[in-house]
Amino acid sequence: MDRKEWFAVEPDSLFDTGLDQAAGLRMMTKALPKRGEGNTRLRVIAITSGKGGVGKTNIAANLAYILTKMGKKVLIIDADTGLANIDVILGLAPQYNLYHVLTGEKTLLETIIRGPGGILVLPSSSGVQEMTDLSRGQKLTLLDELCTIGPDIDFIIIDTAAGIASNVMYFNMVAGEIIVVTSPEPTSLTDAYALIKVLHRHYGKKRFRLFVNMVKDSAEAKEVYLRLGRATGYFLDLSLEYLGYAPHDEKFKEAIRQQRPLAELYPSSPAARCLSSLAEGLCREKVEDNDWANVGFLRKTL
Repeated sequence: MDRKEWFAVEPDSLFDTGLDQAAGLRMMTKALPKRGEGNTRLRVIAITSGKGGVGKTNIAANLAYILTKMGKKVLIIDADTGLANIDVILGLAPQYNLYHVLTGEKTLLETIIRGPGGILVLPSSSGVQEMTDLSRGQKLTLLDELCTIGPDIDFIIIDTAAGIASNVMYFNMVAGEIIVVTSPEPTSLTDAYALIKVLHRHYGKKRFRLFVNMVKDSAEAKEVYLRLGRATGYFLDLSLEYLGYAPHDEKFKEAIRQQRPLAELYPSSPAARCLSSLAEGLCREKVEDNDWANVGFLRKTL
């Protein structure tokens, strides 16, 4: 690979989030209650991206909707704690959100609401500056509250913010699986690489799965995957797993305007069909094959 390409220079100072934070996160979860040995089916998946505007939240919302329609019990957590919009996309008007949980005003179970198709939704706040960088105490409170979730949940989908800020790292560390969403734009690719680099080098994450959004066709999606895969392989010695793609679909805009999931309004649209394939692929996987299965949610030491 030509070093003159877009990953030629790696200014570590741009991505240095500090090893102390990772050590702190590991210490935080060691004392948490352990999930029962017999229940290993719960999968906690972070839908994340290095750059905003790649359709990450739409992917997360529609994936949660499709999984629910397939008979799975799904909780989606809006983890874009500063600029939350899952509730807007799903046409919800929650009275309480994550802010009220972290301030002790409400419990997690009092805050979760039902969305389209029966999705369980934990909404977050928007425009609350103090939520953009959660304190250690707030993170502990959230982890404690997550312990109260019932044992019958199949999937927790975490819609993170974009970028490499502290909150993004935290929610990716909480998850057992990470799906990175990118688009064909060069800036989206470089930012996706930056996110993967930080999570790998500073937080020890080794498994990354890629979903390519807003492409012309499968050939363009595969090219994006190969480009990013060459970079992570060459510089980070990491192999990416390709999960699929969603084409650029004008129906997405209409679904957003109507504040309903694309998969609900236009289940036969090209993007909805691709997202259904993603959901079906996830459901076909054996739970034992993912990084989280043998330890269970909240038993992972960060």
